Amino acid sequence: MAKKEYSFYPGCSSQKAASASNYQTSVLTMCETLDVQLNEIPDWNCCSASIGYAGGGELPRLALSARNIALSEQANPGQDIVATCAACWLATKETQERLHDDSSLMEETNQALAEAGLEVQADGNIRHMVEVLIEDFGFDELGKHVKKPLEGIKIAGYVGCQTNRPFGIAGESFENPMYLDKLVETMGADPVENYDKKVQCCGGALAFSEPDKSQALIKEIIEAAYDGGADMIVTPCPVCQMNVEVYQGQINQKYNTKFEIPVVYYSQLMSVAYGAGVKEAGLDGQVIRATKLEEIARK
Repeated sequence: MAKKEYSFYPGCSSQKAASASNYQTSVLTMCETLDVQLNEIPDWNCCSASIGYAGGGELPRLALSARNIALSEQANPGQDIVATCAACWLATKETQERLHDDSSLMEETNQALAEAGLEVQADGNIRHMVEVLIEDFGFDELGKHVKKPLEGIKIAGYVGCQTNRPFGIAGESFENPMYLDKLVETMGADPVENYDKKVQCCGGALAFSEPDKSQALIKEIIEAAYDGGADMIVTPCPVCQMNVEVYQGQINQKYNTKFEIPVVYYSQLMSVAYGAGVKEAGLDGQVIRATKLEEIARK
């Protein structure tokens, strides 16, 4: 029996061949080391993320996340729901709080769910994976599993906005959260001190609708990392990871820059530090290869 069990909501981006499938690969590797069992919610659906605000209405948007919560309550009773995607976590946590605070909205939502034979209570915990790591394990425990310290690598901890506002991680500053910096140190690497763009938005969906605005934001995030001497950027958010990594070529053409900085997930750092190889850590799914991490992974 695993040390800890959670009801797991992977989210769309973590599916096979999706943009963050390597994120899930590294999360599963990390969890194996920590003796964590993730019980996937059966038949889960999209949380609706930002597209749910585009005209579909409040009830359909909330009902999508409520359905996932109801399925979790049915299949994995009593277990906290854990998401690795910041947008999935935010949408699901918002739904849980809204339903609890508004009895009429809860009633309407359950009327909608009844059409599918479901009912939601929404009285459990909705958590991001980094909350689980920090609150249920702690940095000392996480550090005990390190086999290959990430020595000689300097890393900028890019938190982004969705894992920081409006809910955030308990005890962390909204303006200068330190948990990624502490995690980087725990894995044996060096965090960039005073990284002043760690909570700046990457532009999110603006990458498609207004790419100039999004790329201007991404440029600042990368420049600040380089200014701090970073070899790579680490993040807990799939949208942040994708935007900051994949648009570097376009930004280089537009601004005559020469950006080529890897952008990885915290779980990839942990997997490598815990002894995983390149494939097991999901490093083979990077657009910009994290060569320094790969070198450690191959030792």
